[in-house]
Amino acid sequence: MKATLAPPSSLISLPRHKVSSLRSPSLLLQSQRPSSALMTTTATRGSVAVTAAATSSAEALREGIAEFYNETSGLWEEIWGDHMHHGFYDPDSSVQLSDSGHREAQIRMIEESLRFAGVTEEEKKIKRVVDVGCGIGGSSRYIASKFGAECIGITLSPVQAKRANDLAAAQSLSHKVSFQVADALDQPFEDGIFDLVWSMESGEHMPDKAKFVKELVRVTAPGGRIIIVTWCHRNLSQGEESLQPWEQNLLDRICKTFYLPAWCSTSDYVELLQSLSLQDIKCADWSENVAPFWPAVIRTALTWKGLVSLLRSGMKSIKGALTMPLMIEGYKKGVIKFGIIACQKPL
Repeated sequence: MKATLAPPSSLISLPRHKVSSLRSPSLLLQSQRPSSALMTTTATRGSVAVTAAATSSAEALREGIAEFYNETSGLWEEIWGDHMHHGFYDPDSSVQLSDSGHREAQIRMIEESLRFAGVTEEEKKIKRVVDVGCGIGGSSRYIASKFGAECIGITLSPVQAKRANDLAAAQSLSHKVSFQVADALDQPFEDGIFDLVWSMESGEHMPDKAKFVKELVRVTAPGGRIIIVTWCHRNLSQGEESLQPWEQNLLDRICKTFYLPAWCSTSDYVELLQSLSLQDIKCADWSENVAPFWPAVIRTALTWKGLVSLLRSGMKSIKGALTMPLMIEGYKKGVIKFGIIACQKPL
């Protein structure tokens, strides 16, 4: 069934504010160092130890993310197809949609994201695209077909990269689309080569949001556009220093299953982009537009096919299924927000 187009909920214009939660590990270390020029050997060794611990933690996170998607991507594709992201629905749409309706909503998510960023089908400047956190390449293949562009996707999962390349070959798109294992925080690309930098639900996995955004900006060509669609926590109110303890506890429980580091807000992303002098920065809260998604995923998991596939897939998939109700709770209570942030790099 085809949904009736409705305007996205609440386009937000945000003021500047301090983003203390998004400092990189090196900046955090600098702020913790003694002010005296005569730093003791003990303090120096302590800093080295903290740096080593941070490095080890980052490596463990990367390995965990790769293993999670190595194990779960096949299950997701079998039940939901090759678009590993939320669908875009009308806020008042029924959650009792058919499988084809949900898959259509996932395509609509891509189209609405492009539209929001001002990237139209008539856009002739889109020649090269990078899909950061590409999954099994659904967005890459769609965008490459739509614009006739060359698209490169990166993922931490070797299983995803191989499957994405196999699907591109099966769809006769290997001349336009390719996929490789790479870290979004250290992309293997030259500066300023992509006309469109696309990140569909991968930012939530990034342990250093500032470095993540800087890498997106670095590989964007002058005049190119950046689109970040990601899970966020709510924006903090004036005077708030952090989320409420119960809110943080809810997010922590989700993080353990889905291999997520600390969350940030949509306004945090906006300020990071402002600090890098990006143009036409805008964001929106699409939480209402994705509300039917998680209930639909749970319903498919509870079908006979879903349960059998879930048991075959492994413990990470089972834990993921058991955590899904927490995502619904987070959205209903306003702790979790589904945000889109778009901007343009100056010429």
